[in-house]
Amino acid sequence: MAAAATAATVLTDAQIAAIKADLVELYKKTPCMPIMVRLAWHDAGTFNVKDGTGGTNASIRFSEMAHAANSGLNIAIGLLEPIKAKHPEISNADLYQLASVVGIEFAGGPVIPFRSGRKDATAEECVEDGRLPDATKAADHLRDVFYRMGMNDQEIVALSGAHCLGAAHKDRSGFDGPWTEDKLKWGNDYFANIIAGGKEGLLLLPSDKALFEDEKMRPFVEKYAADLEAFNTDYVAAHTKLSELGFSA
Repeated sequence: MAAAATAATVLTDAQIAAIKADLVELYKKTPCMPIMVRLAWHDAGTFNVKDGTGGTNASIRFSEMAHAANSGLNIAIGLLEPIKAKHPEISNADLYQLASVVGIEFAGGPVIPFRSGRKDATAEECVEDGRLPDATKAADHLRDVFYRMGMNDQEIVALSGAHCLGAAHKDRSGFDGPWTEDKLKWGNDYFANIIAGGKEGLLLLPSDKALFEDEKMRPFVEKYAADLEAFNTDYVAAHTKLSELGFSA
């Protein structure tokens, strides 16, 4: 008989603060904020607004880990295991999302609201491969993926701005290198790089270029490149929505 999904646990402010403190200590010792953002994004990004499948339920820790888009994310889960063991009251689904928002703030980014209470999925609730973005494709593909989640063009561009953190790895995605000069610092340089058409030593994926090539998405790229505060404001709203896909407290 399949195990039942973990019951939702709404954490107290004190519990959340204690877990946040441990995440900050992790980031001080191992600046792994970028991969935590990717983990949270990839767990959430499988959501289908039409049938309610996928979303922020930690199903990524099962068969979905074998999906090509999730290569390397086992590293992030492994880094979080000691915190999960210390705080068994938090679900994996909540921990992945909390690790992301704390990581963004630690990197100098905006404070993103967090609500606890996500349930952990069972292995039987995993979704099929192919729901996450393909970096080699253009705007139509991005719309197919993000619209399925219930996102719009502005949210596509804002969420793409999280590429300001981290770098691609050849053995995981086939691409290599950072998107910005400081891959551990939050900012809007990612959008400036897109407008410039790429800069020496910095990565620019086909899916990044598509944001500027598409006439409906381009104004948001230009807006965020010129105004960090506007980017942060829109990013917080989009990330909050992303982090609660499939979740209702």
